Amino acid sequence: MKRFSVIYTLRKQYHQMYCATLEEAKTALQQISGIKGRVPIGIYDAKTELFSWEPRQQDAYNHADIEEQGKLGSQIIGIAQALRYRDIEWQRSGAPSRLSYFA
Repeated sequence: MKRFSVIYTLRKQYHQMYCATLEEAKTALQQISGIKGRVPIGIYDAKTELFSWEPRQQDAYNHADIEEQGKLGSQIIGIAQALRYRDIEWQRSGAPSRLSYFA
């Protein structure tokens, strides 16, 4: 499985795209922002378990108080991990490839 997940929302559901490199993930995040209906959230690094927010999301994150920042960070990392885990389980079960989303 590729190291980076680009997280975005579409119709109020979380989705992800896998990328092998950080540069590929940054490019994908930029492309997502130009697609109607998709809201880019940021990039999750599965190796370090860190999340980098998309610039507009980062601004909102920076203006939140410390407690809210902690909640937001934990929430988005949990979502990214859940998406990756679900996809791994689908691969193990031999299920057909599906779009990755989380409601």
